[in-house]
Amino acid sequence: MRTDSDIKRDVETELKWDPDIDPTDIGVAVKRGVVTLTGFARSYSQKYQAERDAKRVLGVRGLANDIAVRLPADSQRPDPEIARDAVEVLKAELPYSSANMKVVVKDGWLSLEGSAEWNYQRTRAEEAVRRVKGIKGVSNLIVLKPRVAATEIKSKIEDAFRRNAEIDAQNITVEANGSEVILKGSVQSWAERQEAERAAWRAPGVTKVDNRITISV
Repeated sequence: MRTDSDIKRDVETELKWDPDIDPTDIGVAVKRGVVTLTGFARSYSQKYQAERDAKRVLGVRGLANDIAVRLPADSQRPDPEIARDAVEVLKAELPYSSANMKVVVKDGWLSLEGSAEWNYQRTRAEEAVRRVKGIKGVSNLIVLKPRVAATEIKSKIEDAFRRNAEIDAQNITVEANGSEVILKGSVQSWAERQEAERAAWRAPGVTKVDNRITISV
């Protein structure tokens, strides 16, 4: 059983190890395996990357990302410029499905609205706009509206788990209610829990994944 102090030390080390972020102004607190990140970052991508780094640490059961984004003067941009760039990167990343998506920017905070047929389109849209210079945060409000019938979802997800070397399929159960999926069971790390959720989302017809998998260390 890992102690909170062990987890705190490893999260701080992981942040320092990452060349893409500046951990100088980021604080780490841990209570019962739940990590809280505070302080500020100089870009939204740094804030997001700090969260990903912390989740990789063994023993992390949950995370609250309270890092504030404080853009340097040369990174601050008017909302219309941010919106225009976001629209362009969406078109480049998703030339067909982006027609059903809309970008809204207010005070540097970018919201994605509209619909997508597949979750990977929803995810790639967020990944694309996350790189736009000058944003302070992203809200992904894209709704999934699959055109394919949600058939055999349970068996397709279970097959995907068995193929995935990063997932212990024997310790995870899958329940499907139409296009909604519930994952239960126990895994060894937050990363494995997330990989199981990603695998479930890749199944055709899935519109919601309720991840109830617990982490046992």
